[in-house]
Amino acid sequence: MNTLPAVRRRLRAHPYALDTLIAALTLGTIILAAVHPSRSPSSPPPADLGPLEVLVAVAASAALIWRRRAPRTVLALSGSLTIGHVIMMAGDPRSPIAVSVAVALYTVASRTDRHTTWRIALITTGVLTGALMFFGDRPWYADENLGVFAWTGMAAGIGDAVRSRRAFVEAIQERAERAEATREQEARRRVTEERMRIARELHDVVAHHIALVNVQAGVASHVMDARPDQAKEALAHVREASRSALDELRTTVGLLRQSDDPAAPKEPAPGLGVLDQLVDGFVRAGVPVAVEVAVDGALPTAVDLTAYRVLQEALTNVHKHAGPDARVEARVLQRDGALEVSVRDDGRGPGDGDADGDGGHGLIGMRERTSALGGSCRAGARTDGTAGYEVLVRLPLQTGSGAGSGRAER
Repeated sequence: MNTLPAVRRRLRAHPYALDTLIAALTLGTIILAAVHPSRSPSSPPPADLGPLEVLVAVAASAALIWRRRAPRTVLALSGSLTIGHVIMMAGDPRSPIAVSVAVALYTVASRTDRHTTWRIALITTGVLTGALMFFGDRPWYADENLGVFAWTGMAAGIGDAVRSRRAFVEAIQERAERAEATREQEARRRVTEERMRIARELHDVVAHHIALVNVQAGVASHVMDARPDQAKEALAHVREASRSALDELRTTVGLLRQSDDPAAPKEPAPGLGVLDQLVDGFVRAGVPVAVEVAVDGALPTAVDLTAYRVLQEALTNVHKHAGPDARVEARVLQRDGALEVSVRDDGRGPGDGDADGDGGHGLIGMRERTSALGGSCRAGARTDGTAGYEVLVRLPLQTGSGAGSGRAER
């Protein structure tokens, strides 16, 4: 059952062998049609093939071996031989050498554009049919003349159809390859974005909790001998902060598990609903924080999480860079279709006035989170002219309903 496809593949791999076979079949068709013409009453009698007829037929057919390399030259040669034979042998039955012209014209049509194809086809068909009408031994309206016109025109039409189909298949293949490449690029882009999101999430979690652990551990070490009760309290805060860090890390990493992995905790992402817990941690670490929250209704999940992470990162940077006596004001206000988050301190630590005081990663993460929601983020010296540092973030709201507000002071 696979014999025919194997033969076709072998012939395509050896085009000259295929063209030689076509030339031989064309020669056989010419001789067979000359010896056994149509049985119509108006048909000419069988041809008396002489050396000249056979020589012309062989030459016209042999030219087809080079039809792929020089299609127009082969067409011109086979057409000239056909017309020359008609002129020289007028008055005698003709061998149908025009078959070679039809094969050559098909080749030209299948290898050039449509405009050129039909221009060449009209010239070839017109010249060949006109020569048969004027120099042949049959009337101009004879069936043989009209048959040559029809067969050459049909050969051009078939060649053009083959070329169109070949171009269509190539376009489909190119489109499929381009779609596959685009799909792979999109997959790589999404993987990169997801990696950046996870990196930001892990940085926010680790930086916040480790900063608290570091402070409380320092306090415990400082007062261990003089005030052991206060040292125990600081160590309890260390334990609580480390447990919270582990819980959030477990939740974040659990999102990366495969479907067949052991079940991971699927706790909701933190938001402004747990802002009190976040502020309590900093207050216990010795950072006075005054918080004002005025939000109408429920926030979109992405906005809620981003606002929480911005506050977390900003407060962590205050604790790390603003100095031991810094005071912080944090505001979360909803107005003009957006959520505005601001964190201001009055410290003069090493990070004051430095937009990348924490090495750049935290603030870069804030900017990326804000930009992903179409918002804006500014971090730098306070705009009111007083000493200190501020982070100002504006997040556009997509949805929001209900009513509610809250205020808290720490």
